[in-house]
Amino acid sequence: MPLFHHVPHPHIAARTRTGTADRPDPRAGRAAVFNNRLALAVTRGVGTMWCAYVFAALALVSLPAALASGDLLVIVGWTAQTFLQLVLLSVILLGDRISAAHADDRDERTFLDAEAVLHTSLEIQQHLAAQDDALTNALARLGEHSDSLSGLHTRLDSMARTSPVAAVQAPTGTTE
Repeated sequence: MPLFHHVPHPHIAARTRTGTADRPDPRAGRAAVFNNRLALAVTRGVGTMWCAYVFAALALVSLPAALASGDLLVIVGWTAQTFLQLVLLSVILLGDRISAAHADDRDERTFLDAEAVLHTSLEIQQHLAAQDDALTNALARLGEHSDSLSGLHTRLDSMARTSPVAAVQAPTGTTE
């Protein structure tokens, strides 16, 4: 009988049933899958520096009209609402995508580290189970030897009491 019974954490069993997070949710309908793919494609397309350059060029088309108006409010409006919004949209999306890629890399390394720790802990549990078996066997053999030694001790003790040689004691601690 083992000295310890390992009970795996419930998350381990659930993880083996569900798999990893990068599989699509099976509950999502076709429309949701299409919408997600379309949004991802648009975000990837708009979130590039090339798109930022195109937006900057597009915004610059209306700059002469804003400057020709001579109205400070129109120039500020063009700067904030046309140029900055169009250009910064692409730059922010690109920065977000780069940050997400770095986070994904960190998450992947953390996941691999956690899997390595889990594997190592399972190896340790197997090693400890083998040690438990070895110690249990050693104790059983020691118990067998203990019984035979106890019987031998009893026999020697009874022999010493009945033997005339037992009455003669060797001097202890004296040198002649």
